[in-house]
Amino acid sequence: DEETEIRDLAEVLYRRVDWRWAQGSNSTLRQGWRPKSGFLRYGWEGYNEATMLYVLAMAAPDKPASDDSYAGWTATYQWENIYGYEVLYGGPLFMHQFSHAWIDFDGIRDAFMREKNSDYFENSRRVTYLHRDYARHNPSGYGGYGEGLWGLSAGDGPGNFRAQIERRPRKFSGYAARGAPFGPDDGTIAPWSYLASLPFAPEICLPALRHLRERHPEVIDGFRMPSGFNPTLANRRKFGPSGWISDAHYGLDEGIVVLMIENHRTRLIWDLMRSSPHIRHGLCKAGFSGGWLSQPASTPRKDPC
Repeated sequence: DEETEIRDLAEVLYRRVDWRWAQGSNSTLRQGWRPKSGFLRYGWEGYNEATMLYVLAMAAPDKPASDDSYAGWTATYQWENIYGYEVLYGGPLFMHQFSHAWIDFDGIRDAFMREKNSDYFENSRRVTYLHRDYARHNPSGYGGYGEGLWGLSAGDGPGNFRAQIERRPRKFSGYAARGAPFGPDDGTIAPWSYLASLPFAPEICLPALRHLRERHPEVIDGFRMPSGFNPTLANRRKFGPSGWISDAHYGLDEGIVVLMIENHRTRLIWDLMRSSPHIRHGLCKAGFSGGWLSQPASTPRKDPC
């Protein structure tokens, strides 16, 4: 049937990847390769959405990444204390969401998180609160920021221009990976990021969604969230009462919202992925242990932790 065909094709594609080649001469994975110039100088380094990538690379049956690949990645992490939260830093919220849509990191730890007495799920929870608190502090005085309006991530912006708003010079940008608290930040909120963080902190994400619906109803287009909106530009430059609103609705944003809503409701994706032998094996090779990894898998594995 179609599902069997999809599974078989996915397995074939996965087995074709030469993960060791994708490292170049490094322990970390490279972000790309071009026929004329070779590997990009940028690697998957510093904490970001690549956890899933490294788990798959470590678990590959035929051409896995080198054994030191995952440790090489965690060696580039940046641990910070921000607003009283001890966190593994990554500015934009999407970095703390995308791998979590597939893998349940609650209660499982690698060597880095064992040393910090935390886990990646807890880290995402703290970072969600950090974004809320950044908006509370609102160090740059952007319009609308506060208890109910927060969330910086990658997405569209109002464009590259400067403006004087309430006697303050402002510089706006187009697409950018906005982050808190170290920026960049031009007052553009990613409203879909509330729902993408729903499993981590529903107690602040759902009120933020209600605030958005009540104060900025024009931002919500049916069941879709725009890439971003900027309330600092409210009633300026021909924008409406909520300021600039992106006219783009990206599948990348909408997709993570659907996945995280379902994980919050039923844990469906997390439970399905727990039964994947590749995911379990990759987590074990990366040094994860504890939590649900200590429980028997629903499907047999050749390589136990």
